[in-house]
Amino acid sequence: MKPKAATGRSAPIPPWCAPTSTPPAPGGCRPRTWPQGASANDKNPASGQAGREALGRSRGGLSTKIHLVADRRCRPLTRILTPGQRGDCPKFIPLMNQLAVGRRGKGRPRTRPAAAMGDKAYSSAANRAYLRKRGIKAVIPVKEDQKNHRHNRGSHGGRPPTFDRGQYKDRNTVERCFGKLKQFRAVATRYDKREFMYQGTVDLASIQIWLRDPVP
Repeated sequence: MKPKAATGRSAPIPPWCAPTSTPPAPGGCRPRTWPQGASANDKNPASGQAGREALGRSRGGLSTKIHLVADRRCRPLTRILTPGQRGDCPKFIPLMNQLAVGRRGKGRPRTRPAAAMGDKAYSSAANRAYLRKRGIKAVIPVKEDQKNHRHNRGSHGGRPPTFDRGQYKDRNTVERCFGKLKQFRAVATRYDKREFMYQGTVDLASIQIWLRDPVP
C-alpha cells in the first residue's frame, strides 16, 4: 500500500472524551456561550454620551449637521454643530444669541438684525416670541398644521403671523452659503473625529469665504 502524499495539513484532532471532575449539567450539554460586552455609548441614551462629538447615527451611517446663520452676501456668521438627526428649530435661538457683527467704526457689535429669514422648520411660537421680544422682523412661513390648528380654534386661534413673500425670496442666501462651504472637501465630507477639530475646519473655510468678499 502506497503512503499518502503529504498535503501540508495536520491531521484533525478528535474531540476530548475523557471524564472530567465537573459533573455534566442536567438536561444534557449546554450550548457554548461567549461574554457579551456593553452596547456602544453613542447608541445608549442612558450613558449620557449619545451624540458625542456631534456624530449622529442614521440609515446612511454617521452624520453631522451644521446650523448656520448667513448674511445677504452669502457669508457665514455663526454656526453650531449637532448630530445629523437633530432638528433645526431648537437651535434657532442659540444661533441668534451667538450673533455679533462688528461695526466699521467704534461701537458695540451688532446683535440684532432687521429681519430673520428661515424656512418652515423654524416656525414655532417660541421662536416668533423671541424675535418679537427683540424687535426683529420674522420672515418665516407658517406650517400647514399650524394653519389648520389656528383655523380649528376659531376666534381663539388669534391672528395669523405676517409673512413677507417678497423678502422671503432672499432666504436662498443661506443655501448659497452652504454651497460655498461644500466646495471645501473637508467640510462636505467630515474626516475629523473630534468635534472641536471639525469646528476648526468649518471656521477656516468660513474665513476663506470672508477673505474672498471682505466688503462689510
